[in-house]
Amino acid sequence: MAPKTSTQYEEIREKRKRQIMNVAIELFASNGFSNTSISQIAAKAKISKGLMYNYYSSKDDLLKAIFDKGFGEMFEMFDPNKDGVLTRDEFIAFIEVSFDLMEQQRDFYKLYFALMMQPPVWKKLKIEMYEIIGPVIKLMMDYYQSKGVENPEMEAVLMGALLDGVGFNFVFNPEMFPLENLKKLIIERFV
Repeated sequence: MAPKTSTQYEEIREKRKRQIMNVAIELFASNGFSNTSISQIAAKAKISKGLMYNYYSSKDDLLKAIFDKGFGEMFEMFDPNKDGVLTRDEFIAFIEVSFDLMEQQRDFYKLYFALMMQPPVWKKLKIEMYEIIGPVIKLMMDYYQSKGVENPEMEAVLMGALLDGVGFNFVFNPEMFPLENLKKLIIERFV
């Protein structure tokens, strides 16, 4: 058998990192961040604790990687051509992707909302979160300003809070929360 190439090693490494993240999301969402140990994550991922540290230097580092990936997927649809201008079609696509991800990645959102309620943990993530969300809010503000909205900053904040509220209610009570109807209503009223 031929030795593996550097590309193959990188693919294996990325696959293992995704596996660890998926296990961590599941355990953090069900047990809580503080009640989940690196040992538990390693055991469920079927790797040694030492190998776990080869991928992530700490539980906090793993959590940051989870949020970078989770929100990165959502926000890459925001201004996908990276021209600094949010169009109506881009805004609609962002809302649609946000709703799709709420359905597909419920454990991630469950973790996100649970961590918001844990001040010591949220404090660790908040600065990084605002670095990710800040440019998105700015694009929304510019969008609303171009539409002649009286207070574009508050409109952008309201949209963020609205999406968080929909996500929270859907994650914890999916049977009672019709995502498709809400998505249409949000697009009608806010885009």
